[in-house]
Amino acid sequence: LCQRCLAGIHPCSSPRCPCCSLPYPTENGTDHRCEACLRRPPAFAWVSALGLYQESLREAVHRFKFEGAIGLDRALARLLGEAVAAERPGYVPDLIVPVPLHRRRLRQRSYNQALLLARQLGRCWRVPVAARMLVRTRATVPQQGLSAEARRHNLGGAFRLQEEVAGRKILLLDDVLTTGATVDECSRLLRRGGAAEIGVAVLGRAPRPDFIAQ
Repeated sequence: LCQRCLAGIHPCSSPRCPCCSLPYPTENGTDHRCEACLRRPPAFAWVSALGLYQESLREAVHRFKFEGAIGLDRALARLLGEAVAAERPGYVPDLIVPVPLHRRRLRQRSYNQALLLARQLGRCWRVPVAARMLVRTRATVPQQGLSAEARRHNLGGAFRLQEEVAGRKILLLDDVLTTGATVDECSRLLRRGGAAEIGVAVLGRAPRPDFIAQ
C-alpha cells in the first residue's frame, strides 16, 4: 500500500468498547463496554482491528474481497499483525481460525479472503492455521442491511465445529466486523468446544453511522 492509502487508514482509537472495539463518536472519555456487549456479552474476549472500515481501508478490503485482488493478502495481513501486536504485546495464539464461507459462496468467489489472511498471518507468527475447524453448513442471505437481531437469527445453526479445541487459545479471523454477529456465533461454538480464550482480529471495524474519524 502506498503512503497515501496508509494515511487513509484510521485506527480504532479510544474511547471505544474494550470488548468489540466499537469506537465512540467523541474525543473524550474512557473505554467502556457498549450497550450491545452489556446486554448480550459476546463469547469472544476482545477484538483487534487494523482500522475503521472507511476510506482507503474500505476500498482495499472491497478490492481484496470482491474484485479478486488476492495479492493484497500479504500487505493486509502484515498490517493486521502489527496492529494486534501493538495492542497486545507478546500475544501468540495456539491456532488461527478463519471464519468459513459456505461452499456455494466459495464456488462463486473461488477463494475465502479470511483464509488467505489467516495463512499469511500464520506464516508471520509461525502459528498453525486450522482451516477446517469451523465449517459453514448453511447458506445464509447477505448480512448487509440486516439489524443486529436479524443477523443473529440469520446465522443460527449456520456453522459447525469439527475439530478438538479443548484448552486452546484461538485467534478468530475475519475481514470486517459490523455488529459482531458472525464472529460471536463462531466464538460460541469454539467456547462450547472447550477453547480457553477467543480473540478476534479483523481488518475493518465498522463504526456507528454518526462517527467521523478525526
